[in-house]
Amino acid sequence: MITVEHLTKKYDTFTAVDDISFSIGEGHIYGFLGPNGAGKSTTMNILTGCLSATAGEVKIDGYDIFEDGKQAKKLIGYLPELPPLYMEETPKEYLTFVARAKGIAKQEVEHEVSRVMEETKIQQMQNRLIKHLSKGYRQRVGIAQALLGNPQYIILDEPTVGLDPIQIIEIRELIRELGVKHTVILSSHILSEVQAMCDSVLIIAHGKIVAFDTPENLEKALQVTNEIDLWVESEPAVTSDILSGIEEIQSCEYTEAETGSRVKLTVNTDNITEVCKAIFYAFASAQRAILQMTPQKADLEDIFLELTEDNADQLAEVSESQMVEETLEREAEREEE
Repeated sequence: MITVEHLTKKYDTFTAVDDISFSIGEGHIYGFLGPNGAGKSTTMNILTGCLSATAGEVKIDGYDIFEDGKQAKKLIGYLPELPPLYMEETPKEYLTFVARAKGIAKQEVEHEVSRVMEETKIQQMQNRLIKHLSKGYRQRVGIAQALLGNPQYIILDEPTVGLDPIQIIEIRELIRELGVKHTVILSSHILSEVQAMCDSVLIIAHGKIVAFDTPENLEKALQVTNEIDLWVESEPAVTSDILSGIEEIQSCEYTEAETGSRVKLTVNTDNITEVCKAIFYAFASAQRAILQMTPQKADLEDIFLELTEDNADQLAEVSESQMVEETLEREAEREEE
């Protein structure tokens, strides 16, 4: 289990992460969301031991990431948004180097490299220079290096950014497979991607956690409304009378139509299919034709906007990613000294 207690990170007068606490269990895929500058990148870099904290603690299966960093990091595989690849090496050469850098026993390196190449399906590309690989295969190489040492927790920062649709589908399938054997923490700006793959979603805004639950529970807790766009062959007064008998309809918003009525319905139930059936039978009983009926179910994007839009004006002018990068450079320089 990953436990985070009262984690805080400040950059001079700006607080990027503001006293957050949460726990990550085993055997699930977690989505980590937040608008730019909200503290997401900072938190991920602290979780992986790449960045220090101003206050608080992070423990990976009981090992403190700051005090027992060597043991804690063995349990984590990390793919940054920009994979740290050596373009003049082949995947096999690169993964061999990373395996040795991670301290994998010499006699196990070859087997471990073969294992992760097979798991990420890059065996056929193992002897080609990385600079000649497609973006999709480079991303697979990046994921392969995260898997070296068979860590319990895999942290992926924007793993599908810049990929074409086919590559995105392939990487998503790979992540689902990883979720069977590992605990995966996935950061992505593609909300539909998170909703499709993740069991739980953690949303951070302005340095604070604003939600942490399953997408289904978030919909219920926030009472995010579902809508139905309806076009019927009846005038507004008749349409209103027919719809009045359906209890689940919360409100109606009428717009002009050349024929009949167009109306946007807000419904107060998650079972939008049953409401559509009730509407169909009501208009059929009144012998009025439905020309078009389009249900629009609330999704993770609606939830995300509701939770974070109030924080948009509070974000700092300097981007969080820039602050993280500058801080990492300063800490690396101090280590060299």
